[in-house]
Amino acid sequence: MNNCILLEEQLIKKSQQKRRTSPSNYKVRFFVLTKSKLAYFEHRHGKKRTLKGSIELSRIKCVEIVKSDIIIPCHYKYPFQIVHDNYLLYVFAPNRESRQRWVFTLKEETRNNNNLVPKYHPNFWINGKWRCCAQTEKLAAGCIIYDPTKNASKKPLPPTPEDNRRLLLDPKEALVMAIYDYTAQNPRELTLQRNEEYYIIDNSEERWWMVQDKNGHEGYVPSSYLVEKSPDNLQIYEWYNKNINRNQAEALLRQEGKEGAFMVVDSRQPGMYTVSIFTKALSNENSPVIKHYHIYETSDVPKRYYLAEGHMFNSIPKLINYHQHNAGGLVTRLRYPVCSWREKAPITAGLSYGKWVINPYELTFIQEIGSGQFGVVHLGYWIGKTKVAIKTIREGAMSEEDFIEEAQVTMKLSHPKLVQLFGVCMEQAPMCLVFEFMEHGSLSIYLRTQRGSFSKETLLGMCQDVCEGMAYLEENHVIHRDLAARNCLVGESQVVKVSDFGMSRYVLDDQYTSSTGTKFPVKWSAPEVFSYSNYSTKSDVWSFGVLMWEVFSEGKIPYENRSNGEVVEEINAGFRLYKPKLASKVIYELMNCCWRMSKEDRPRFSTLLYQLSEISELDL
Repeated sequence: MNNCILLEEQLIKKSQQKRRTSPSNYKVRFFVLTKSKLAYFEHRHGKKRTLKGSIELSRIKCVEIVKSDIIIPCHYKYPFQIVHDNYLLYVFAPNRESRQRWVFTLKEETRNNNNLVPKYHPNFWINGKWRCCAQTEKLAAGCIIYDPTKNASKKPLPPTPEDNRRLLLDPKEALVMAIYDYTAQNPRELTLQRNEEYYIIDNSEERWWMVQDKNGHEGYVPSSYLVEKSPDNLQIYEWYNKNINRNQAEALLRQEGKEGAFMVVDSRQPGMYTVSIFTKALSNENSPVIKHYHIYETSDVPKRYYLAEGHMFNSIPKLINYHQHNAGGLVTRLRYPVCSWREKAPITAGLSYGKWVINPYELTFIQEIGSGQFGVVHLGYWIGKTKVAIKTIREGAMSEEDFIEEAQVTMKLSHPKLVQLFGVCMEQAPMCLVFEFMEHGSLSIYLRTQRGSFSKETLLGMCQDVCEGMAYLEENHVIHRDLAARNCLVGESQVVKVSDFGMSRYVLDDQYTSSTGTKFPVKWSAPEVFSYSNYSTKSDVWSFGVLMWEVFSEGKIPYENRSNGEVVEEINAGFRLYKPKLASKVIYELMNCCWRMSKEDRPRFSTLLYQLSEISELDL
């Protein structure tokens, strides 16, 4: 009877004696629980299992779930602990149900032991102390009363799919809604259905969250596909368009072209909103009008919202719902919600969860679309379905070893106004970088080839897009080092994204980092860069001012007829680029703010972004 197997499963255990915590200290083992002992084996395919350790059940002092806020450095994210003799064994299960099963069974088998501890530690022993109570003695008494009967006094019934959420989830965990469909790319992911509800299980990774669906299935999904499920959260409504300016809103409404087409957008004043409506009622048939109504708030507690003072509501969704059925003082009732962001799902941080090294056989090269100091860029497909830009690295162009190390960090940078790095392909030469594909290519070329077709509002929107991406890099302490229109790309709907951030540090060509070399981008560089190679986010601000000049001159080359040496002399003497014809006085003043000699006097990107958003049609 003592050899009767109660449970067996592949789990992960943490090495007990090693001080240093790293993924190499976590071992996959096949655990077997009998009535007398818990044993764990090394199991290799096609070979006999090798016993690596065992614990007599009579020597176990405590079995409990580990609750912690630290990032688990192994694939299994559900830890529990087994205290025996003077040792502590941490075991990691693949899901909550598995952990519940092991803790329940081990507690049931050890609940009558004579050596049970009165208290236990609910968090990890790590870096020389207990995270729960900060005691620095590993054998120190626990800080929470140990109840050997908790979760072991009554065996739960096998869960049905409908019961799984109730059994496996804490009711306090966050409820979210999918605003895009997502198809799982590997077994660790979960397929999302638009407008379905999910519970967040683990959101410790910023870009990929583990969630649970209504049937209890768990897996990782892109966090950008989810929003908090709350009646007052505007992002769950199809009429709300986040992060678009007035010019973009008007273009979308004119494209819809229906009487009463409307959307809600962020106002220039942070935290406020505007309702924009398309109507033909105020003019003749050929000259429709876009009316903009500010959503006002009362000073009451709680706040009330209104467009027309006679009609006040407790929330913006209730206000919109009313005006969808009643004009209530507006030029027309809100008939057709217009939404741009739901039409196309956002780019994910990586092609799938945990994937950053891409198999070369998964890539199909279609045609060459560009080249640069690193190598040739091709249009291609990943697994025949996802359009990507494949940048092959010319031999000797950069230190591959350094870049591969940095690529994992770069991939975690994800923002709607940054070109997303999906991964690297390094199994064969030349090494490839796989990026999000941008339909219209380089901003500098796009400006030149489409010269004369841009409105001032469109050019301002391009600058705002770049500034948003740079503000994100600034917030994450990333320096671009080579910001220019040539290193920004244009996608659908003329959305501009920043590319090649930080890449210049990997270039092995000395000329690129020397102020005397022709390849060095002196005309975009701040004085402290071409004089001392002193890079910072403030040197990126200088480059952004030059980029704004490029945009409003529709792709002209700055200081076109001057040599690098002449440019350096003129900048040091206080001369600056002239005002482009399409740039207003306000826009040119903003450029000059970026070109202040002292970097401490230059604004932050977050400040520039606010100033750009404040520029009105009159300012243009």
